[in-house]
Amino acid sequence: MTAQMLIGFVLLLLMAMPVGYSLVISGWAALSVFGPMPSSMAVMKIFQPTQSFPLLAIPFFILSGGLMMSGKLGQKLVSLASMLVGKYHGGLGQVTVVGSTVFGGVSGSSVAEASALGSMLIPWQKREGYPGAFGAAVTSASSVIAGLMPPSIPLILFATVSNTSIASLFIAAVIPALMLAGGMMLACNIIGRRRGFPRLTLKYTGAEIRNTLFTALPALLMPVFIVVLLRAGIATPTEVSVIAVAYALVVSSVIYRDLTAERVMSALVNTVITTGIVMLIIAAANIIAYILTSGGVPQAVAQWAVEYLKHPILIILAINLLMLFIGMFLDLPAAILLLGPTLVSIANAIGLDLVQLGIIMCVNLSIGLFTPPIGTTLFVSSAIARERIGAVVKELGPFYLVAIVVLLLVSYVPALIIY
Repeated sequence: MTAQMLIGFVLLLLMAMPVGYSLVISGWAALSVFGPMPSSMAVMKIFQPTQSFPLLAIPFFILSGGLMMSGKLGQKLVSLASMLVGKYHGGLGQVTVVGSTVFGGVSGSSVAEASALGSMLIPWQKREGYPGAFGAAVTSASSVIAGLMPPSIPLILFATVSNTSIASLFIAAVIPALMLAGGMMLACNIIGRRRGFPRLTLKYTGAEIRNTLFTALPALLMPVFIVVLLRAGIATPTEVSVIAVAYALVVSSVIYRDLTAERVMSALVNTVITTGIVMLIIAAANIIAYILTSGGVPQAVAQWAVEYLKHPILIILAINLLMLFIGMFLDLPAAILLLGPTLVSIANAIGLDLVQLGIIMCVNLSIGLFTPPIGTTLFVSSAIARERIGAVVKELGPFYLVAIVVLLLVSYVPALIIY
C-alpha cells in the first residue's frame, strides 16, 4: 500500500498536480483500493486533523500579519531600517534583511514577506544603482527568517505533528533567526564593499531617528509580546493569536489611523485563501502519515539509521541532507507534515530533543524556499525584479553559505536552542 501511494504521488507531481491534491488523491486511492479501509473512513481520516484547537492559531496569526503589513507599517519599518544601516556598505541589502527580520515577527510567512517587502525594496534598490538580481537574491534569502521568528506558521505545524510545545519552539527559534539575520547582513556588507555598491548619503538627526523608532515600535514589539505571553503562561498559542488580531486592529486604527474596510476585507480574503491551502495539506498529510505508520515506515527508518549509521552525528547529517534535497521540491508545510512523523521516530531513537529537531527542520526546509527548481521566495523575488532565475541564483552563493553555517550550528550546538 505504501509503495502504491508513493508511486501515485510522484506520478501526480510529474503531471503538475498541486501538492495538496496529489497527497489527497494518492493517499485516498491507496487506502480505498489497496488497503483495508472503506472510502468513507478514508474521507474521515482526511478531515480528522483539521478539528484541532491549536491549529486555530494559524488563521489568526495570518490575519494579524495581514492587517499590520498592509498599511503604513511597512513604510515606517523601511524608514527605520534605512536610518540604522543604510549608510553602511551594502546598506540597502542590509535594510532588506532588517526589514525581513521585523516583518517576520509580524507575518510568520516567508512567501508573504517576500512579496510585500520585495515590492517595496527591490525597485528602490534598482533606482539607487543596485543590480536587480542582487536585490532579488537578498529578498528571497532573508524572507525565510519569517519561518523562524514568532509567530512562525511552520513551527506551529511541526508542533501539531510532534506534540511539542509551540511556546518552546517559538522561544528556541529566536536565536537562530537572529543568527541568520546577522550573517546575511555581514554578507551584504562584504559584497557591497567589494563591488562598490552605492550607500545612502542622507543624514538623520537623533530626533528623527527617535520619532521613526517610536512610530515603528508597535511592530517591533509584536514578537516580544507573543513570546512574553507564551513564556509567562498567560495565554495559550491560540489565545495569543486572537490577542494578536485585536492588537493589530488597535494599532492600525488608533496609532496609524489607516485601517479601512477595504484593508480588512483584503486581509480576510488572504487569510481564507492561505488557511485553505495549509489546511488542505494538513488534511492530506494525515492520511499519508496513517499509511506510513500502518506500514511501520517511521520505525523501520529509525531502526535502519541507528543500525547502519550508528553515531548521532552521522544520523543528524543524513537528516540534513535528506531535508535539503526534499526542500528543493516540496513546499515547506507539506515537507514538515510528511517528514515529521519519521524524523520524530529517528530523534527519539538517538535522544535528539524534539524542539531542536523542529528548529533543524525549519532552517533546513527554509533553505529550499530560495533554492531552485521550486523555490517559492526565489520565484516571487525574481518576478518582482524581472530578472532571470539563473542570474539571481548566482547572487545567492554567500547567502547559501550563511544558511548552511547556521544549520550546522543548530544541528550540533543544542545550547543555542535549548536554554
